[in-house]
Amino acid sequence: QDPLNPLEGTEFAAQLAEFSSLEQLSNLNSYTKQSIDSNYLLTQSINNTLVATLIGKEVKIESAEINVNGQEKITLGYELATPASSVTIKIMDENGRVVKNIDSLPGNFGDSKLSWDLSDNNGEKLPNGKYTFEVTAIDMSGKVMETNLFNIGTVDGVRFTDNGTVLLVGGKELPVSNVSEILNPKGGG
Repeated sequence: QDPLNPLEGTEFAAQLAEFSSLEQLSNLNSYTKQSIDSNYLLTQSINNTLVATLIGKEVKIESAEINVNGQEKITLGYELATPASSVTIKIMDENGRVVKNIDSLPGNFGDSKLSWDLSDNNGEKLPNGKYTFEVTAIDMSGKVMETNLFNIGTVDGVRFTDNGTVLLVGGKELPVSNVSEILNPKGGG
């Protein structure tokens, strides 16, 4: 207070109450932040534990990328919104060169999967490396259709990184967000 201009008791009490309310709000903000931080850590811990249960399971990965890393075969797939009159697949190496053509595939509505033995057009086994595939589907009126591409792989491990949790599938790190479906365990029926 200013001694030359003293506040009345009610004004002084009101100012003290404001200071007290401000301090309580500051404390409440601090407690809320601590609570949010601990809830985040708990959620992260639960998520990490659940993701680890994916090891050994097959997952559907929304991607046109294929990582060949010593497998005997790879399951590729595509999804059609409507039936197609013809469907073909081209598999390209990392330089974009077509190494395999697969024709006369099912044009059924929904998901279709095929097992690729990692051979090229000459029947030779392709070396390890990165490949991509594209699907060309023609609808009943002769127009090219949009298709959703995926491949199926087994989760070999889980890695916790600074950028989040990633799954190890076929020797490649994939964000959990790339997984659209969890299938039966490897070897399961």
